[in-house]
Amino acid sequence: MSFTLSNARLVTPVGVVEGSLTIDGDHITAIGAETGGLDLEGGYLLPGFIDTQVNGGGGVLFNDTPTAEAIAAIGAAHRTYGTTGFFTTLISDDLSVVDKALRATEAAIAQGVPGVLGIHIEGPFLNVKRKGTHDESKFRRLDAEAVRLLSSLKAGKVLVTLAPELAAPEDIRALAEAGVIIAAGHTDATYAEARRGFEAGITGVTHLYNAMSPLSHRAPGVVGAVLESDDIYAGIIVDGAHVDPVALKIALKSRPHDRFMLVTDAMPTVGSATKHFNLMGKDIRVENGVCVGPDGTLAGSDLDMATAVRNSVQMLDLPLETASMMASEAPARFMKLPRTYGHLAVGARADLVWLDADLQVRGVWIGGQSDEALRKAA
Repeated sequence: MSFTLSNARLVTPVGVVEGSLTIDGDHITAIGAETGGLDLEGGYLLPGFIDTQVNGGGGVLFNDTPTAEAIAAIGAAHRTYGTTGFFTTLISDDLSVVDKALRATEAAIAQGVPGVLGIHIEGPFLNVKRKGTHDESKFRRLDAEAVRLLSSLKAGKVLVTLAPELAAPEDIRALAEAGVIIAAGHTDATYAEARRGFEAGITGVTHLYNAMSPLSHRAPGVVGAVLESDDIYAGIIVDGAHVDPVALKIALKSRPHDRFMLVTDAMPTVGSATKHFNLMGKDIRVENGVCVGPDGTLAGSDLDMATAVRNSVQMLDLPLETASMMASEAPARFMKLPRTYGHLAVGARADLVWLDADLQVRGVWIGGQSDEALRKAA
Protein backbone atom coordinates (compact mmCIF):
# COMPACT_ATOMS: atom_id res chain seq x y z
CA MET A 1 0.00 0.00 0.00
CA SER A 2 1.27 3.44 -0.97
CA PHE A 3 0.58 6.59 1.04
CA THR A 4 1.99 10.08 1.46
CA LEU A 5 2.95 12.12 4.52
CA SER A 6 2.65 15.75 3.49
CA ASN A 7 3.13 19.27 4.87
CA ALA A 8 6.16 18.13 6.84
CA ARG A 9 9.55 19.45 7.79
CA LEU A 10 11.83 16.60 6.80
CA VAL A 11 14.87 16.22 9.06
CA THR A 12 17.69 15.09 6.80
CA PRO A 13 21.47 14.87 7.22
CA VAL A 14 21.83 18.15 5.29
CA GLY A 15 19.23 20.08 7.27
CA VAL A 16 15.50 20.53 7.65
CA VAL A 17 13.54 20.88 4.40
CA GLU A 18 9.83 21.34 3.79
CA GLY A 19 8.14 18.70 1.71
CA SER A 20 6.43 15.35 1.59
CA LEU A 21 7.41 11.72 1.74
CA THR A 22 5.75 8.79 -0.02
CA ILE A 23 5.85 5.24 1.30
CA ASP A 24 5.12 2.02 -0.55
CA GLY A 25 5.30 -1.13 1.53
CA ASP A 26 8.15 -0.83 4.00
CA HIS A 27 10.31 1.68 2.09
CA ILE A 28 10.37 5.35 1.14
CA THR A 29 9.69 5.70 -2.59
CA ALA A 30 9.62 9.47 -3.08
CA ILE A 31 10.56 12.71 -1.38
CA GLY A 32 9.08 15.85 -2.89
CA ALA A 33 6.32 18.42 -2.58
CA GLU A 34 3.21 16.27 -2.92
CA THR A 35 -0.03 17.25 -1.20
CA GLY A 36 -2.75 15.01 0.12
CA GLY A 37 -2.37 11.91 2.22
CA LEU A 38 -1.75 12.48 5.91
CA ASP A 39 -1.14 16.15 6.72
CA LEU A 40 1.63 16.44 9.33
CA GLU A 41 0.59 20.03 10.09
CA GLY A 42 4.05 21.44 9.53
CA GLY A 43 5.57 19.06 12.06
CA TYR A 44 8.97 17.41 11.88
CA LEU A 45 9.43 14.02 10.22
CA LEU A 46 12.56 12.20 11.39
CA PRO A 47 14.10 8.78 10.87
CA GLY A 48 12.85 6.49 13.62
CA PHE A 49 15.05 6.34 16.70
CA ILE A 50 17.40 3.38 17.23
CA ASP A 51 18.24 2.63 20.87
CA THR A 52 21.15 0.30 21.58
CA GLN A 53 20.54 0.08 25.34
CA VAL A 54 17.05 -0.92 26.46
CA ASN A 55 16.97 -2.89 29.71
CA GLY A 56 13.21 -2.80 29.96
CA GLY A 57 9.98 -0.91 29.44
CA GLY A 58 6.26 -1.20 29.97
CA GLY A 59 6.82 -2.73 33.39
CA VAL A 60 9.05 -5.51 32.00
CA LEU A 61 12.73 -6.11 32.84
CA PHE A 62 14.48 -8.30 30.26
CA ASN A 63 16.66 -10.04 32.87
CA ASP A 64 13.55 -11.19 34.72
CA THR A 65 11.82 -12.51 31.61
CA PRO A 66 14.23 -13.24 28.74
CA THR A 67 11.49 -14.25 26.28
CA ALA A 68 10.22 -13.13 22.89
CA GLU A 69 7.02 -11.96 24.59
CA ALA A 70 9.03 -9.71 26.90
CA ILE A 71 10.92 -8.27 23.93
CA ALA A 72 7.60 -7.48 22.23
CA ALA A 73 6.24 -5.75 25.33
CA ILE A 74 9.41 -3.70 25.80
CA GLY A 75 9.42 -2.70 22.13
CA ALA A 76 5.78 -1.63 22.22
CA ALA A 77 6.42 0.56 25.26
CA HIS A 78 9.34 2.34 23.61
CA ARG A 79 7.65 2.64 20.22
CA THR A 80 5.29 5.19 21.79
CA TYR A 81 8.33 7.47 22.16
CA GLY A 82 9.60 7.12 18.59
CA THR A 83 11.89 4.11 18.98
CA THR A 84 11.56 2.06 15.80
CA GLY A 85 14.65 -0.08 16.31
CA PHE A 86 16.07 -1.41 19.57
CA PHE A 87 18.51 -3.83 21.13
CA THR A 88 17.02 -5.43 24.21
CA THR A 89 19.70 -5.28 26.89
CA LEU A 90 20.65 -8.01 29.34
CA ILE A 91 22.45 -6.81 32.46
CA SER A 92 25.24 -9.01 33.92
CA ASP A 93 23.88 -12.50 34.54
CA ASP A 94 24.84 -16.17 34.34
CA LEU A 95 25.75 -17.56 30.92
CA SER A 96 22.65 -19.76 31.07
CA VAL A 97 20.53 -16.60 31.16
CA VAL A 98 22.61 -15.07 28.37
CA ASP A 99 21.82 -18.16 26.30
CA LYS A 100 18.08 -17.81 27.00
CA ALA A 101 18.23 -14.14 26.01
CA LEU A 102 19.99 -14.94 22.74
CA ARG A 103 17.44 -17.62 21.87
CA ALA A 104 14.59 -15.24 22.79
CA THR A 105 16.04 -12.65 20.43
CA GLU A 106 16.12 -15.19 17.60
CA ALA A 107 12.51 -16.12 18.33
CA ALA A 108 11.38 -12.49 18.45
CA ILE A 109 12.98 -11.75 15.09
CA ALA A 110 11.49 -14.93 13.58
CA GLN A 111 8.06 -13.91 14.87
CA GLY A 112 8.40 -10.46 13.33
CA VAL A 113 8.31 -8.50 16.59
CA PRO A 114 8.33 -4.87 15.42
CA GLY A 115 11.61 -3.03 15.87
CA VAL A 116 13.81 -5.69 17.43
CA LEU A 117 17.22 -5.61 15.74
CA GLY A 118 19.26 -7.76 18.10
CA ILE A 119 20.56 -7.87 21.65
CA HIS A 120 22.96 -5.92 23.87
CA ILE A 121 24.72 -8.10 26.43
CA GLU A 122 26.04 -5.64 29.03
CA GLY A 123 28.38 -7.78 31.09
CA PRO A 124 29.15 -10.01 32.89
CA PHE A 125 32.71 -9.30 31.66
CA LEU A 126 33.02 -6.12 33.73
CA ASN A 127 35.30 -4.58 36.35
CA VAL A 128 34.00 -4.67 39.91
CA LYS A 129 35.61 -1.26 40.53
CA ARG A 130 33.11 0.27 38.10
CA LYS A 131 30.22 -2.11 38.67
CA GLY A 132 27.48 0.49 39.11
CA THR A 133 24.32 -1.39 40.01
CA HIS A 134 25.44 -4.66 38.36
CA ASP A 135 25.61 -7.78 40.54
CA GLU A 136 29.32 -8.51 40.94
CA SER A 137 28.59 -12.14 41.85
CA LYS A 138 27.73 -12.64 38.17
CA PHE A 139 31.03 -11.22 36.88
CA ARG A 140 33.42 -13.49 35.01
CA ARG A 141 36.26 -13.30 32.52
CA LEU A 142 35.72 -13.48 28.80
CA ASP A 143 36.92 -16.90 27.64
CA ALA A 144 36.53 -19.29 24.73
CA GLU A 145 33.23 -20.66 26.07
CA ALA A 146 31.77 -17.17 26.34
CA VAL A 147 33.07 -16.17 22.91
CA ARG A 148 31.32 -19.18 21.37
CA LEU A 149 28.05 -18.32 23.10
CA LEU A 150 28.15 -14.62 22.25
CA SER A 151 28.84 -15.52 18.61
CA SER A 152 25.90 -17.93 18.35
CA LEU A 153 23.04 -15.58 17.45
CA LYS A 154 21.49 -16.73 14.16
CA ALA A 155 19.44 -13.57 13.43
CA GLY A 156 20.04 -9.93 14.27
CA LYS A 157 23.08 -8.19 15.72
CA VAL A 158 24.91 -8.72 19.01
CA LEU A 159 26.48 -5.88 21.02
CA VAL A 160 28.65 -6.85 23.99
CA THR A 161 29.85 -4.45 26.68
CA LEU A 162 33.04 -5.53 28.46
CA ALA A 163 35.98 -4.16 30.43
CA PRO A 164 38.96 -4.29 28.03
CA GLU A 165 41.54 -4.50 30.81
CA LEU A 166 40.05 -7.84 31.87
CA ALA A 167 39.80 -9.42 28.41
CA ALA A 168 42.60 -10.89 26.33
CA PRO A 169 43.07 -9.03 23.03
CA GLU A 170 42.80 -12.33 21.15
CA ASP A 171 39.35 -12.98 22.67
CA ILE A 172 38.19 -9.46 21.79
CA ARG A 173 39.52 -10.02 18.28
CA ALA A 174 37.72 -13.36 18.01
CA LEU A 175 34.43 -11.74 18.95
CA ALA A 176 34.90 -8.95 16.43
CA GLU A 177 35.83 -11.40 13.68
CA ALA A 178 32.62 -13.32 14.44
CA GLY A 179 30.61 -10.17 13.71
CA VAL A 180 29.91 -9.16 17.31
CA ILE A 181 29.96 -5.40 17.97
CA ILE A 182 32.01 -4.62 21.08
CA ALA A 183 31.87 -1.65 23.44
CA ALA A 184 33.98 -0.83 26.47
CA GLY A 185 31.99 -0.17 29.60
CA HIS A 186 31.99 -0.60 33.37
CA THR A 187 35.74 -0.41 33.00
CA ASP A 188 38.66 0.92 35.01
CA ALA A 189 41.07 0.63 32.08
CA THR A 190 44.01 2.95 31.75
CA TYR A 191 44.37 5.00 28.58
CA ALA A 192 46.84 2.43 27.21
CA GLU A 193 44.55 -0.50 28.04
CA ALA A 194 41.62 1.22 26.38
CA ARG A 195 43.70 1.89 23.25
CA ARG A 196 44.76 -1.76 23.14
CA GLY A 197 41.10 -2.74 23.32
CA PHE A 198 40.27 -0.41 20.43
CA GLU A 199 43.06 -1.93 18.37
CA ALA A 200 41.76 -5.44 19.13
CA GLY A 201 38.26 -4.68 17.86
CA ILE A 202 36.34 -2.50 20.33
CA THR A 203 34.48 0.15 18.32
CA GLY A 204 32.40 1.94 20.95
CA VAL A 205 31.87 2.78 24.60
CA THR A 206 28.76 2.27 26.69
CA HIS A 207 27.38 5.43 28.36
CA LEU A 208 30.38 7.78 28.06
CA TYR A 209 31.61 9.16 31.42
CA ASN A 210 29.46 6.75 33.45
CA ALA A 211 31.11 3.67 35.01
CA MET A 212 34.51 4.23 33.41
CA SER A 213 37.90 5.64 34.37
CA PRO A 214 37.66 9.43 34.05
CA LEU A 215 39.90 11.95 32.33
CA SER A 216 42.52 13.59 34.51
CA HIS A 217 45.59 15.55 33.50
CA ARG A 218 48.01 12.72 34.32
CA ALA A 219 45.77 9.71 33.71
CA PRO A 220 43.54 10.18 30.64
CA GLY A 221 41.66 6.94 31.29
CA VAL A 222 38.93 5.57 29.05
CA VAL A 223 37.27 8.97 28.73
CA GLY A 224 40.51 10.48 27.45
CA ALA A 225 41.00 7.63 24.99
CA VAL A 226 37.51 8.20 23.59
CA LEU A 227 37.76 11.98 23.36
CA GLU A 228 41.07 11.64 21.53
CA SER A 229 39.59 9.27 18.95
CA ASP A 230 37.59 10.33 15.91
CA ASP A 231 36.48 6.76 15.23
CA ILE A 232 35.11 5.27 18.44
CA TYR A 233 31.34 5.55 18.89
CA ALA A 234 30.13 6.83 22.25
CA GLY A 235 26.71 6.25 23.74
CA ILE A 236 25.50 9.16 25.88
CA ILE A 237 22.61 9.38 28.33
CA VAL A 238 21.17 12.89 28.03
CA ASP A 239 18.88 13.16 31.03
CA GLY A 240 20.74 15.88 32.94
CA ALA A 241 21.50 13.46 35.79
CA HIS A 242 23.81 10.74 34.47
CA VAL A 243 26.19 13.34 33.03
CA ASP A 244 26.30 17.10 33.55
CA PRO A 245 25.34 18.80 30.27
CA VAL A 246 28.57 20.82 30.39
CA ALA A 247 30.63 17.60 30.31
CA LEU A 248 28.64 16.44 27.29
CA LYS A 249 29.14 19.78 25.54
CA ILE A 250 32.89 19.47 26.06
CA ALA A 251 32.84 15.97 24.57
CA LEU A 252 30.80 17.18 21.60
CA LYS A 253 33.30 19.96 20.92
CA SER A 254 36.20 17.51 20.90
CA ARG A 255 35.22 15.03 18.19
CA PRO A 256 32.81 14.38 15.28
CA HIS A 257 29.13 14.46 16.22
CA ASP A 258 28.43 11.42 14.06
CA ARG A 259 30.34 9.28 16.54
CA PHE A 260 27.90 10.03 19.38
CA MET A 261 24.74 7.98 19.94
CA LEU A 262 21.79 8.83 22.13
CA VAL A 263 20.87 5.91 24.38
CA THR A 264 18.31 5.58 27.14
CA ASP A 265 19.64 2.77 29.37
CA ALA A 266 15.92 2.47 30.04
CA MET A 267 14.40 0.44 32.82
CA PRO A 268 10.89 -1.09 33.18
CA THR A 269 9.47 2.22 34.40
CA VAL A 270 9.53 3.73 30.89
CA GLY A 271 6.02 3.50 29.49
CA SER A 272 4.68 2.28 32.83
CA ALA A 273 2.74 4.00 35.60
CA THR A 274 4.68 1.94 38.16
CA LYS A 275 7.86 3.81 39.05
CA HIS A 276 9.65 1.15 41.07
CA PHE A 277 10.95 -2.36 40.38
CA ASN A 278 13.29 -5.05 41.69
CA LEU A 279 16.73 -5.47 40.16
CA MET A 280 18.81 -8.42 41.33
CA GLY A 281 17.25 -8.18 44.79
CA LYS A 282 17.53 -4.39 45.02
CA ASP A 283 14.53 -2.08 45.25
CA ILE A 284 14.93 0.52 42.51
CA ARG A 285 12.81 3.66 42.45
CA VAL A 286 12.44 6.68 40.21
CA GLU A 287 13.46 9.81 42.09
CA ASN A 288 13.59 13.18 40.38
CA GLY A 289 13.36 11.47 37.01
CA VAL A 290 16.19 8.94 37.50
CA CYS A 291 16.31 5.34 38.69
CA VAL A 292 18.28 4.88 41.92
CA GLY A 293 19.00 2.03 44.30
CA PRO A 294 18.73 2.08 48.10
CA ASP A 295 22.22 3.59 48.40
CA GLY A 296 21.56 6.29 45.80
CA THR A 297 23.52 4.54 43.03
CA LEU A 298 22.15 5.24 39.57
CA ALA A 299 20.41 2.15 38.19
CA GLY A 300 19.61 2.81 34.57
CA SER A 301 17.17 5.51 33.58
CA ASP A 302 13.54 6.48 33.22
CA LEU A 303 14.45 8.10 29.90
CA ASP A 304 12.85 7.58 26.50
CA MET A 305 14.40 8.45 23.14
CA ALA A 306 12.04 11.32 22.33
CA THR A 307 13.00 12.99 25.60
CA ALA A 308 16.68 12.32 24.87
CA VAL A 309 16.30 14.12 21.54
CA ARG A 310 14.49 17.06 23.16
CA ASN A 311 17.13 17.26 25.89
CA SER A 312 19.89 17.27 23.28
CA VAL A 313 18.30 20.30 21.65
CA GLN A 314 17.41 22.10 24.88
CA MET A 315 20.29 21.13 27.20
CA LEU A 316 23.12 20.73 24.70
CA ASP A 317 22.05 23.43 22.22
CA LEU A 318 22.26 21.02 19.30
CA PRO A 319 20.35 21.52 16.04
CA LEU A 320 17.49 19.08 15.66
CA GLU A 321 19.15 17.47 12.65
CA THR A 322 22.24 16.69 14.77
CA ALA A 323 20.17 15.24 17.62
CA SER A 324 18.23 13.21 15.05
CA MET A 325 21.42 11.84 13.51
CA MET A 326 22.70 10.85 16.96
CA ALA A 327 19.41 9.02 17.60
CA SER A 328 19.21 7.17 14.30
CA GLU A 329 22.02 7.18 11.75
CA ALA A 330 24.91 7.01 14.24
CA PRO A 331 23.60 3.91 16.07
CA ALA A 332 22.70 2.31 12.73
CA ARG A 333 26.27 2.73 11.51
CA PHE A 334 27.75 1.60 14.83
CA MET A 335 25.69 -1.58 14.74
CA LYS A 336 26.53 -2.14 11.05
CA LEU A 337 22.90 -2.22 10.01
CA PRO A 338 22.03 -2.09 6.31
CA ARG A 339 22.33 1.39 4.78
CA THR A 340 18.55 1.51 4.50
CA TYR A 341 18.36 2.22 8.25
CA GLY A 342 18.75 5.52 10.07
CA HIS A 343 18.03 8.25 7.53
CA LEU A 344 15.39 9.72 5.21
CA ALA A 345 16.09 8.91 1.57
CA VAL A 346 14.43 7.22 -1.36
CA GLY A 347 14.97 3.50 -0.86
CA ALA A 348 15.43 3.80 2.91
CA ARG A 349 13.19 1.93 5.33
CA ALA A 350 10.00 3.69 6.30
CA ASP A 351 10.89 3.78 10.00
CA LEU A 352 9.67 7.24 10.95
CA VAL A 353 8.68 9.49 13.81
CA TRP A 354 6.52 12.62 13.56
CA LEU A 355 7.26 15.33 16.12
CA ASP A 356 5.31 18.55 16.65
CA ALA A 357 6.83 21.99 17.16
CA ASP A 358 7.49 21.14 20.82
CA LEU A 359 9.26 17.92 19.77
CA GLN A 360 6.51 15.76 21.22
CA VAL A 361 5.69 12.51 19.41
CA ARG A 362 2.59 12.64 17.21
CA GLY A 363 3.07 9.50 15.14
CA VAL A 364 5.39 6.52 14.62
CA TRP A 365 5.82 4.08 11.72
CA ILE A 366 7.91 0.91 11.51
CA GLY A 367 8.35 -0.49 8.02
CA GLY A 368 5.52 1.75 6.84
CA GLN A 369 3.07 0.50 9.48
CA SER A 370 1.75 2.93 12.06
CA ASP A 371 2.00 2.32 15.77
CA GLU A 372 -1.79 1.97 15.87
CA ALA A 373 -1.76 -0.70 13.16
CA LEU A 374 1.05 -2.59 14.87
CA ARG A 375 -0.84 -2.62 18.18
CA LYS A 376 -3.99 -3.93 16.49
CA ALA A 377 -1.98 -6.68 14.80
CA ALA A 378 -0.24 -7.77 18.02
